[in-house]
Amino acid sequence: MDRLTYVLVHGAWHGAWCWRDVTAELDRRGVAWRTLDLPSGRDTGAGSSDLADDASAVATAAEGSGPVVLVGHSYAGAVIAEAAANVDELSSLVFIAALIPGLGQSANDASRELRVRTSLDEAIVVDGPLLRIDPERASEAFYGDCSPSDQEWAIAHLGTQTLASFLSARQTPDPSVPRRYILCDRDRAIDPALQELMSQRCDDILRLTSDHSPFISHAEECVNAIVG
Repeated sequence: MDRLTYVLVHGAWHGAWCWRDVTAELDRRGVAWRTLDLPSGRDTGAGSSDLADDASAVATAAEGSGPVVLVGHSYAGAVIAEAAANVDELSSLVFIAALIPGLGQSANDASRELRVRTSLDEAIVVDGPLLRIDPERASEAFYGDCSPSDQEWAIAHLGTQTLASFLSARQTPDPSVPRRYILCDRDRAIDPALQELMSQRCDDILRLTSDHSPFISHAEECVNAIVG
C-alpha cells in the first residue's frame, strides 16, 4: 500500500508555521506531510481572497502526493471540505476544532449554528476587508495551554485574515471518504458545544483535553489523533 501524505491546513490568522511541532513529530515517525500558507492569510491588500481561493491552494498542494489525508484546523475545516472534491486519491479528512459548513453555507454560517460568545469574539479587530487579532487577547483565545514562550512565539507570527474567507459559501458536496473530528474540550475560540455539533458530521470523534491549538500545546497527542 502506498503510504499516506498528510496535508496540514492552518486556520485563520495562522500559517504553515503553526505546524512546527507536529511536523517534527511526523518526521520522527517517518510520516509524509505537506503544509501551505492559505491565500486568505496572505492577502493584505484588497482582502478579496476567499474560501474558493484557499480550497484551490490546498488541491494544488496535494497534487502528486499519492493517497492524501487532508487535515484542517478551525476555519480550515471549511477549506478542506471545499477542496476535497478536487483532490485526487483522497483517503480521508481530519478536522481539528473545526467549522464544517454544509453545502451552501459559509464558515460564518457554521459558527452561528450555536450562539455562544467566546474569547475569540473579543479578540477580533475589524480593519476594513481584513480581520486582525488583538495581541493582548490572543493567548486567552488560542493558546491557553501553551507555555509562555510558545505563546509569545505564536502571537508574533499571527497575521491578518480576509473577511471574505468567512463569508463565502461552500460549493462542493461531501466526499465519500471517512471523516474524523478531533474535539478540543478546553477550547476558548470555538466553543466545545459547537464542536459537538460539527463533529456529528463525521464518522469518528476523538477528544483532546486541549486549548484551541493542540498542534502547539499537545503536539504528540495531536499527532496521535491525526494519524489514528
